[in-house]
Amino acid sequence: MGTALVYHEDMTAARLLWDDPECEIECPERLTIALERLRQRGLEQRCLRLAAREASEEELGLVHSPEYVALLRGTQALGTGELQALSGQYDAIYFHPSTFHCARLAAGAALQLVDAVLTGAVQNGLALVRPPGHHSQRAAANGFCVFNNVAIAAKHAKQKHGLHRILIVDWDIHHGQGIQYIFEDDPSVLYFSWHRYEHGRFWPYLQESDTDAVGQGQGRGFTVNLPWNQVPAPHLRLPPRAPHPARLPCPTAPGLLSVAQDILPGLPPEAKPRGEDATAPLAGSNTDTLWPQVGMGNADYVAAFLHVLLPLAFEFDPELVLVAAGFDSAVGDPEGQMQATPECFAHLTQLLQVLACGRVCAVLEGGYHLESLSQSVCMMVQALLGDPPLPLSGPMEPHRSALESIQSVRAAQAPHWMSLQQQDAAPVLSPSTRSPEGSISPLLPGGPEFKAPVAQTEAQAMAALSSLLDQLCLYPTPPLRTAVALTELDAALVLPPDVLHWERSAPQKEMQAWARPHEALAQDKSFNALGKVLYLLDSILDGQVSSGIAATPAPAAAATLDVAIQRGLSHRAQRLLCVAVGQLDRPLDLADDGRTLWLNIRGKEAAALSMFHVSTPLPGTTGGFLSYILALVLPLAYGFQPNLVLVALGPAHGLQAPQAALLAALLRVPAGGQVLVLVEEESTPQLAGVLVQALRGEGPPSLGPFSRASPEEMQALEHLRGQLRTQWKMLQVAAPQGL
Repeated sequence: MGTALVYHEDMTAARLLWDDPECEIECPERLTIALERLRQRGLEQRCLRLAAREASEEELGLVHSPEYVALLRGTQALGTGELQALSGQYDAIYFHPSTFHCARLAAGAALQLVDAVLTGAVQNGLALVRPPGHHSQRAAANGFCVFNNVAIAAKHAKQKHGLHRILIVDWDIHHGQGIQYIFEDDPSVLYFSWHRYEHGRFWPYLQESDTDAVGQGQGRGFTVNLPWNQVPAPHLRLPPRAPHPARLPCPTAPGLLSVAQDILPGLPPEAKPRGEDATAPLAGSNTDTLWPQVGMGNADYVAAFLHVLLPLAFEFDPELVLVAAGFDSAVGDPEGQMQATPECFAHLTQLLQVLACGRVCAVLEGGYHLESLSQSVCMMVQALLGDPPLPLSGPMEPHRSALESIQSVRAAQAPHWMSLQQQDAAPVLSPSTRSPEGSISPLLPGGPEFKAPVAQTEAQAMAALSSLLDQLCLYPTPPLRTAVALTELDAALVLPPDVLHWERSAPQKEMQAWARPHEALAQDKSFNALGKVLYLLDSILDGQVSSGIAATPAPAAAATLDVAIQRGLSHRAQRLLCVAVGQLDRPLDLADDGRTLWLNIRGKEAAALSMFHVSTPLPGTTGGFLSYILALVLPLAYGFQPNLVLVALGPAHGLQAPQAALLAALLRVPAGGQVLVLVEEESTPQLAGVLVQALRGEGPPSLGPFSRASPEEMQALEHLRGQLRTQWKMLQVAAPQGL
């Protein structure tokens, strides 16, 4: 159905009219440069472009008081001095004669996007807006925010479209206290926010931003706060904080900002590192690359999704996902001082697209490093369009401080959610502000090659971030997203027009060489199916096709999988993840050398024969299946960082269509879209359609009502996690004790 991009150039009219270092980073260039980058990448042209409309005062009244709306209406007639005086009554706010018009457009853009998605005009979309909204309260502007765009959109979705369950994901680096206050007693809205907190020492300095703020009354358990307490490393001497965090000026032209906004964003001169002692190795790094220990990175964000947000979201089963998309949580931003790179937001977006049948509406919030903001916006739009995400850079090992926060929020939310009640309940540790420590993850062959020099000089630091952002342009999207190789049994299956009906085969001699060791491949039908699999696999690894589905005759399923693994390893695949479901044994000659991670679902028992050979029974409950996928399969996949995933649905695989689609949809994210699904041919008519949708980036169908995992399922899961978590750090949900 497509992706909407909602925008209006009038939203660039409001700007700061007086000198205020705190507010000047919220500037019109935040929108113009992001839109320019979307056009340069050809992304705007692929979206359905919608011109934002003004929200009516009645629509604003869904959240804001009539008196507050009237006050804002009156700012259109005020002079500069009066506007400055009124702005001074609020925290980190400036008003302009165009503010009321711009803010109504921002709220109206969010409403238009929700209407377009819920009426089926588009599948998802982004409202590129300013001013932002998530800090705004019923009768008060706050933190650059005038009207609460996302909250108004959620109220509108409930009132006009009759929705009963809405998930709001706020990944801005500041706590969206405005959204929290509006919905804290409302069980129809699940609000999740991560935010820089530093035990209450970071703006907005609120106790209710901590993990123990879980909502009020009937809304208890529907407010989920994940505070980031990591602070700059001890060698960075920060001066006492002002009432609001220091903010740097916003440039009026695109390009990178100074070193203070690149590797050490937002730090005043006296807080910059001095000499060689000012750098420390990134936790879990297997190279000599050095980075300052400031803020959370890709592994922390993904871990928060896998171990906190997604378990609750699947249990909640939302009808719509709203994203308060603040990109001050990205690398280089002067506010957040985080290390998550722009491609991480593509991963987060596609992890959300498995919810609510893919109905995702993102609304821009913060983001004040213009280059990082624009790159992150592009990554998100590409994900919404269904393009495969780029591989994540950096070691996939969460910081200790992140694990402490994850552990605390899981403990706070466990009384309210079945999905958290049965998992391991290690004691909550006292929060730590030390630099992350711990054992080093195993060095995997062919790991990501994003590197940065030691951040010692301004030129080096600027070059480091510039190089990282430039590399995001080096991964072209394959010309063909998905191809399907069918057998004669199901050749009449109707597929979407942009999915190629694959008929090509590998050369005859090559097919014979691969088939010769396997008696099951001697039959013509199996032999012909193998040829299509080999050609499709090569096309995926060569970048001609992103993903594919191939049907295999049941007697040849194991032999075809064996050949696919060996062919993948000999043809570009440096790390291959094989998820085998059903009666499929691990090939006896498959080396346990770290290049292949074998995960068998529907095995006879839960066992980790090595860190690269894992077997587990197929859970029979919805809760059990989701727990295994989110707490075992995906953490292993992200830790392994494969550049090819083989999903084999063999004889007696036992998966229903929604389960198979969800598995494929989730595994395409860590694999950068490079997934080949081998389906036993008798299952192809039932599974091919939903698998195609999943591999094209569409939302999979719902799993149905949530059912609690059985004690036996959870016992087996925890047994495996206990065996593997020391080697695979993404399995951890608690900080290691005794460090």
